[in-house]
Amino acid sequence: MIVVNDILKEKGHDFFFIYPQTLTIDALKFMAEKNVGALLVMENNVLCGIFSERDYARKVVLLGKSSVNTPVMDVMTSNLVVVKKETSINECMQLMTRQHVRHLPVLEGEQVVGVVSIGDVVSRIIREQDNMIKQLEDYIYKG
Repeated sequence: MIVVNDILKEKGHDFFFIYPQTLTIDALKFMAEKNVGALLVMENNVLCGIFSERDYARKVVLLGKSSVNTPVMDVMTSNLVVVKKETSINECMQLMTRQHVRHLPVLEGEQVVGVVSIGDVVSRIIREQDNMIKQLEDYIYKG
């Protein structure tokens, strides 16, 4: 069974974060610079939210707010869906689908140890399916 820690071993434990007081425009610039779709929001090394492109579209643009004047804490998602390093990637996929999220912070106790995205999970599932197909083909043709 493949777990979150297997993904983190490959991609690394690095993650990007901002502070709750960060202005939305600055968060967007940082996301563009790092080519990510979401940033963790942390204060005093404690995860307090996540800010995503979806948050920006739905809570800033559609509500007519200004990204120049709006701090992330006013529009971030604070009801977080998180996983542990031992969580299976199948469970991650189910959580992401059921909760309509694309990024899962990975916690060890209260400490953030990484983030997995839907792209990370799908990529790993596809690789595993490709490996399984190859093994089955080898078994059938060389059997």
